[in-house]
Amino acid sequence: MLEQKDRDNAAQRIEDARAFLHIDEKAAELEKLEAQSAEPGFWDDAQRASAVTKQASSLRSTIQEYEAAKHLFEETIAASELAAEDGSFEAEADALAKKLMASLDALEVASLFSGRFDAGDAIMTVNPGQGGLEAQDWTEMLYRMYSRFAEKMGWKVHVLDVVAGEAIGLDKATIQVEGQNAYGMLKSEQGVHRLVRISPTDDKKRRHTTFAGVEVLPVLPEDIEVDLNPADVRVDVYRASGPGGQCVNTTDSAVRLTHLPTGIVVTCQNQKSQLQNKEAAFRVLKSKLYELEEQKRREEIDELRGQRMDNSFGSQIRNYVLYPYQLVKDVRTGVETGDVNAVLDGDIENFVIGYHKWKASQ
Repeated sequence: MLEQKDRDNAAQRIEDARAFLHIDEKAAELEKLEAQSAEPGFWDDAQRASAVTKQASSLRSTIQEYEAAKHLFEETIAASELAAEDGSFEAEADALAKKLMASLDALEVASLFSGRFDAGDAIMTVNPGQGGLEAQDWTEMLYRMYSRFAEKMGWKVHVLDVVAGEAIGLDKATIQVEGQNAYGMLKSEQGVHRLVRISPTDDKKRRHTTFAGVEVLPVLPEDIEVDLNPADVRVDVYRASGPGGQCVNTTDSAVRLTHLPTGIVVTCQNQKSQLQNKEAAFRVLKSKLYELEEQKRREEIDELRGQRMDNSFGSQIRNYVLYPYQLVKDVRTGVETGDVNAVLDGDIENFVIGYHKWKASQ
């Protein structure tokens, strides 16, 4: 149950949440979007309609979470007052108080994702670094870890490009992750990830250190202008290859885009048709070009990727040690756990939230 000082604290946190989540502004914006969606001919432009609907859904979700916390606060106060008079209500009051604290914590975490693209979707690419076959196996392990994390978060994952390694693992994996704050949360994973373990490919069972790099980009909204001349892009079509399974095409529908002025190459092979692969590849290319322009303007690595480093020793953001002991530790924040198996199965929320709290404190 809530004591008076806890009530005052919770009431202040709710008031603060209304401010830092910009609830009033979001409500006004949602009203405008709903008015747009009610206009005749709104669905004639399917792409624009989809973007408006998605934005409205995001705003509605934030407002509903705030209103739910506010309602829960009122319920908790009522239960606490009953418990003060009748001890049989104490267990219910304690349960509501615990639920309220968790709800307020969630609202405060949501406030960490206030960047321009944070609320939107993300494009995540994992590439092997130093370590040969080991690095390709590590790339597949990370690909699985992030796919499992997205599943735990209730996000949708669309596989854009998966390239099989020489013998094991993956030589590349690119996915599009769709969900509330997907980009905001996942940009914490940008950088080099280091694995230490006994190699399953080493007959002598020696300890190996290997690396993989993770790149995270926002899926750009339709209203973002990117200087992309179609004449500057070479489009090649080829037969898809991959690790096998239902997600891999077997026709000449894979697409490779080469942006001639910059040399940026984007491939996509896991969509159902050549047209879908081409659209997905251009989406990734636009994000990469936008990022490049941001870097040029600021003359330093910008917020969209964090610090770019070589996929090698001394540049990692996080260490995953499986032998001689078990520990996952983030180099930047100090967040760590000995439950390596849970982490590799997608339980990385403490690392993600820990990074953003650390970043906010800098």
